[in-house]
Amino acid sequence: MVKSIRTSLGPPSGGTLGDIPDFDIETGYRLYEALLKPVEVGWKDAKAIVVVPHGALGFLPISILPTKAVKLGFEKEPLFSNYREIPWLACTHSVTTLPSVASLRTLRSLPEGDLNRRSFTGFANPYFSLSQVSKTDEETKIASVEVKRGVPFRRRGLRIIDSKEKEPDSADLSSLPPLPDTADEVTNIAIALKADPKRDVFLGKLASEDQVKSLNLSDVKVLAFATHGLLPGELDGLIQPALALSSPKITGGKEDGLLTMGEILSLKLNSDWIVLSACNTGAGEGAGAEAVSGLGRAFFYAGTRSLLVSNWAVETSSAKTLTTELFRRQSADPNLRRSEALNHTMLDMIDRLGFTNIEGKVVFSYAHPVFWAPFSLIGDGAL
Repeated sequence: MVKSIRTSLGPPSGGTLGDIPDFDIETGYRLYEALLKPVEVGWKDAKAIVVVPHGALGFLPISILPTKAVKLGFEKEPLFSNYREIPWLACTHSVTTLPSVASLRTLRSLPEGDLNRRSFTGFANPYFSLSQVSKTDEETKIASVEVKRGVPFRRRGLRIIDSKEKEPDSADLSSLPPLPDTADEVTNIAIALKADPKRDVFLGKLASEDQVKSLNLSDVKVLAFATHGLLPGELDGLIQPALALSSPKITGGKEDGLLTMGEILSLKLNSDWIVLSACNTGAGEGAGAEAVSGLGRAFFYAGTRSLLVSNWAVETSSAKTLTTELFRRQSADPNLRRSEALNHTMLDMIDRLGFTNIEGKVVFSYAHPVFWAPFSLIGDGAL
C-alpha cells in the first residue's frame, strides 16, 4: 500500500503539471483503516499525533491519509483545487515523527535555548562545479492567463542512485545538479525570521563546509541547509551520509565539500529547528531515508530539538511558499508550537494558496499533497 501511495506522490514522469498522477485516495484510506482507525479512540480527541514509524512508513507522512472513504471530485479551476474536498488527517491533527519513543524524553530534557540567540543562519545554492558559477538562474515564467496542464513541474532535489546502477568512481561533487531556487527560499526564511540576509545567509561559494565550521552555530535558533543529502557510496569515497556543500575547487578551502554525519556530530548546536530542504528522503523508493536518518541522529546529538525534512523531490515554488510561511507564522507567534506552525501552513496551502503568474492569476492550487505535504517534522513538536 505504501509503495502505491508513494508512486502517486512522485515527480511527474513527463515533467509537467498535467503529468502529476492522481493521488491514490482509495489506498490511502485503506492504510488509514489498517493503521489508525482501529485505535482512533485513543487519539481522535487530541490535536496532535506523535508517531514512531517503522520500515516503509518511515518515508510516508501520515498527514496525507484520508480519514473517510471518498472519491476525488471533478477537476475545476484552478488546477488541483478539487483536492480541497478530501478529508486529510492534516485537516484535524498535526503530526510529529520521532526516531524512537525514548528520544522524546531525551529531547525534552535538553535545557531551554537562550532567547537572545540569533534567529537564523542558512546555507543554500552551493556551487558544485565551475560551470554552475557562471551560469545564471533562468527562472521559468508563466505569463498565460489560461490554466495549462503543460506548465513545467519545476522539481528540486536529487534522485538517490542505487549503487548497483552506477559504475565505481563515476561520481564527484561536479555531478550534482545545482539548486538555484534554494537561494530565494533561504533568503525569504531569513526575512520572515527578521534576520539579516547579508549577514546570516550564505549562498553559492559561501555555502561551504569551511564556512559552516567557522561559525558559532550554538547561538542560532533556526539553521537551514538547502542542499542535497547523500548516501554512502553515492560519491567516490563517501562512507557516511553527508550534506553536499560548495566544491573546494571553487571555494579554495581546506575541506572536501561534504559535511558528513561524523562531522555533524562534532558541531555544537543549540537550535530549535534544523531545516534540510532539497534533501529528499523518499527518493529511490525511500533509499534517501537512510541518509536523513543518519544525518538526523547526528543533528540531534549535536544539540537540535527538531528537524524539518523534505520527503521527495519537491516542486520548487510550493516548497519556497511552505517554508517561508511556516517561519513567518512562528515569528509572528512565538508561543505557536512547531507542529502547529507546520500544520497551519499545510492547511493554508490546501485551502487558499497556489502558484500565481505575473498577472496575479492563480495558475494552479497547492491542494494536491505533492505540494503541501513534502515536509515532515521530526523530533520535538513543542515550542
